[in-house]
Amino acid sequence: MSSKWRRFEVLLPLQFNDGRDVPFDWLGEAVLEIVTRFGAASYETQKVEGHWRHSGVLYRDNLVRVFADVPDSAKNKRWMKEFKERWKTRLEQRDLWMVSYRIEIE
Repeated sequence: MSSKWRRFEVLLPLQFNDGRDVPFDWLGEAVLEIVTRFGAASYETQKVEGHWRHSGVLYRDNLVRVFADVPDSAKNKRWMKEFKERWKTRLEQRDLWMVSYRIEIE
């Protein structure tokens, strides 16, 4: 029997926009917030390097990827959007990259 699930992936920065390091325990807090809500989350420790342009300025970010597989529901989508907004503010970012897609777990 299969059920419908959704994977959320969030890229969290290792530095604030002014170059200060994000406290390591903050990243742990973000992961634990997802674990507390859904019971599990995964965190990749390898650095992801992102390049993006805004208003003619090229930015480069060092990021980590956090992901969680959760039941596909409007309530869970709403919670993850709120998570993104909370952490976007706390990490002083213009935006946080978050994607989601449906998965099937057999």
